[in-house]
Amino acid sequence: MAPGARRNPADNLDDDDYPAYTMGRAAELIGTTPAFLRALGEARLITPLRSEGGHRRYSRYQLRIAARARELVDQGTPIEAACRIIILEDQLEEAQRLNEELRRREPGGGADRLAAGTGEDAGGGAGGAAGGGSGGAGSG
Repeated sequence: MAPGARRNPADNLDDDDYPAYTMGRAAELIGTTPAFLRALGEARLITPLRSEGGHRRYSRYQLRIAARARELVDQGTPIEAACRIIILEDQLEEAQRLNEELRRREPGGGADRLAAGTGEDAGGGAGGAAGGGSGGAGSG
Protein backbone atom coordinates (compact mmCIF):
# COMPACT_ATOMS: atom_id res chain seq x y z
CA MET A 1 0.00 0.00 0.00
CA ALA A 2 1.30 3.48 -0.85
CA PRO A 3 2.36 5.74 2.04
CA GLY A 4 -0.55 7.87 3.15
CA ALA A 5 -3.10 5.61 1.45
CA ARG A 6 -6.08 4.62 3.57
CA ARG A 7 -6.66 0.94 4.19
CA ASN A 8 -10.09 -0.40 3.40
CA PRO A 9 -11.60 -1.64 6.70
CA ALA A 10 -13.01 -4.67 4.85
CA ASP A 11 -9.40 -5.79 4.24
CA ASN A 12 -9.21 -6.61 7.95
CA LEU A 13 -11.69 -9.45 7.46
CA ASP A 14 -9.02 -11.58 5.79
CA ASP A 15 -6.15 -10.54 8.07
CA ASP A 16 -5.26 -13.30 10.57
CA ASP A 17 -3.26 -10.79 12.61
CA TYR A 18 -5.99 -8.16 12.93
CA PRO A 19 -7.10 -7.92 16.60
CA ALA A 20 -10.82 -8.24 15.93
CA TYR A 21 -12.03 -10.13 19.00
CA THR A 22 -12.70 -8.87 22.50
CA MET A 23 -11.63 -11.06 25.38
CA GLY A 24 -15.18 -12.27 26.05
CA ARG A 25 -15.85 -13.11 22.41
CA ALA A 26 -12.42 -14.78 22.04
CA ALA A 27 -13.05 -16.95 25.11
CA GLU A 28 -16.49 -17.89 23.81
CA LEU A 29 -15.14 -18.83 20.36
CA ILE A 30 -12.57 -21.26 21.74
CA GLY A 31 -14.71 -22.54 24.60
CA THR A 32 -12.69 -21.24 27.50
CA THR A 33 -12.75 -18.44 30.05
CA PRO A 34 -11.28 -14.93 30.02
CA ALA A 35 -9.12 -16.05 32.95
CA PHE A 36 -7.53 -18.73 30.74
CA LEU A 37 -6.72 -16.11 28.09
CA ARG A 38 -5.22 -13.85 30.77
CA ALA A 39 -3.10 -16.80 31.98
CA LEU A 40 -1.77 -17.31 28.44
CA GLY A 41 -0.85 -13.63 28.38
CA GLU A 42 0.90 -13.92 31.75
CA ALA A 43 2.79 -16.95 30.43
CA ARG A 44 3.72 -14.76 27.42
CA LEU A 45 2.39 -17.25 24.89
CA ILE A 46 0.17 -14.62 23.32
CA THR A 47 0.22 -10.86 23.76
CA PRO A 48 -3.11 -9.32 22.88
CA LEU A 49 -3.17 -5.82 21.50
CA ARG A 50 -5.10 -3.22 23.43
CA SER A 51 -7.98 -1.08 22.21
CA GLU A 52 -7.90 2.67 22.75
CA GLY A 53 -9.84 2.02 25.96
CA GLY A 54 -7.21 -0.49 27.14
CA HIS A 55 -9.25 -3.64 26.51
CA ARG A 56 -7.52 -6.79 25.24
CA ARG A 57 -8.13 -7.62 21.57
CA TYR A 58 -7.24 -10.96 19.98
CA SER A 59 -6.51 -11.96 16.41
CA ARG A 60 -7.55 -15.19 14.69
CA TYR A 61 -3.90 -16.30 14.77
CA GLN A 62 -3.81 -15.79 18.54
CA LEU A 63 -7.08 -17.67 18.93
CA ARG A 64 -5.63 -20.67 17.09
CA ILE A 65 -2.69 -20.66 19.51
CA ALA A 66 -5.02 -20.32 22.52
CA ALA A 67 -7.19 -23.18 21.23
CA ARG A 68 -4.10 -25.39 20.95
CA ALA A 69 -3.11 -24.46 24.52
CA ARG A 70 -6.61 -25.29 25.73
CA GLU A 71 -6.42 -28.67 23.98
CA LEU A 72 -3.15 -29.51 25.76
CA VAL A 73 -4.40 -28.29 29.15
CA ASP A 74 -7.61 -30.30 28.72
CA GLN A 75 -5.37 -33.37 28.24
CA GLY A 76 -3.74 -32.70 31.62
CA THR A 77 -0.67 -30.73 30.53
CA PRO A 78 0.27 -27.91 32.95
CA ILE A 79 -0.23 -24.50 31.34
CA GLU A 80 3.48 -23.60 31.49
CA ALA A 81 4.38 -26.87 29.74
CA ALA A 82 1.60 -26.36 27.19
CA CYS A 83 2.99 -22.92 26.36
CA ARG A 84 6.50 -24.35 25.92
CA ILE A 85 5.19 -27.16 23.70
CA ILE A 86 3.38 -24.66 21.47
CA ILE A 87 6.48 -22.46 21.19
CA LEU A 88 8.57 -25.49 20.22
CA GLU A 89 5.94 -26.61 17.70
CA ASP A 90 5.97 -23.12 16.18
CA GLN A 91 9.79 -23.12 15.99
CA LEU A 92 9.80 -26.55 14.34
CA GLU A 93 7.22 -25.46 11.78
CA GLU A 94 9.25 -22.34 10.96
CA ALA A 95 12.48 -24.36 10.65
CA GLN A 96 10.78 -26.83 8.32
CA ARG A 97 9.41 -23.95 6.23
CA LEU A 98 12.87 -22.38 5.98
CA ASN A 99 14.46 -25.72 5.06
CA GLU A 100 11.92 -26.26 2.30
CA GLU A 101 12.50 -22.74 1.00
CA LEU A 102 16.25 -23.30 0.92
CA ARG A 103 15.82 -26.63 -0.86
CA ARG A 104 13.70 -24.98 -3.55
CA ARG A 105 16.38 -22.32 -4.15
CA GLU A 106 19.25 -24.80 -4.33
CA PRO A 107 20.02 -26.45 -7.71
CA GLY A 108 18.64 -29.98 -7.62
CA GLY A 109 16.47 -29.14 -4.63
CA GLY A 110 19.09 -30.43 -2.15
CA ALA A 111 18.52 -33.99 -3.38
CA ASP A 112 22.03 -34.15 -4.90
CA ARG A 113 23.78 -34.07 -1.53
CA LEU A 114 21.31 -36.45 0.08
CA ALA A 115 21.64 -38.90 -2.82
CA ALA A 116 25.44 -38.65 -2.59
CA GLY A 117 25.20 -40.00 0.94
CA THR A 118 26.47 -36.92 2.76
CA GLY A 119 23.34 -36.89 4.89
CA GLU A 120 23.66 -33.13 5.12
CA ASP A 121 20.66 -30.96 4.74
CA ALA A 122 20.21 -27.58 3.08
CA GLY A 123 18.95 -25.80 6.19
CA GLY A 124 19.38 -25.34 9.88
CA GLY A 125 17.32 -24.72 12.96
CA ALA A 126 15.18 -21.66 13.51
CA GLY A 127 17.67 -20.41 16.09
CA GLY A 128 14.97 -18.64 18.08
CA ALA A 129 11.30 -18.22 18.53
CA ALA A 130 9.42 -18.08 15.29
CA GLY A 131 7.51 -14.88 14.62
CA GLY A 132 4.43 -16.28 12.94
CA GLY A 133 2.25 -13.22 13.39
CA SER A 134 1.81 -10.46 15.89
CA GLY A 135 1.76 -11.52 19.49
CA GLY A 136 1.98 -15.17 18.60
CA ALA A 137 3.86 -18.10 19.96
CA GLY A 138 7.38 -17.25 20.97
CA SER A 139 6.91 -13.51 20.81
CA GLY A 140 8.08 -11.45 23.72
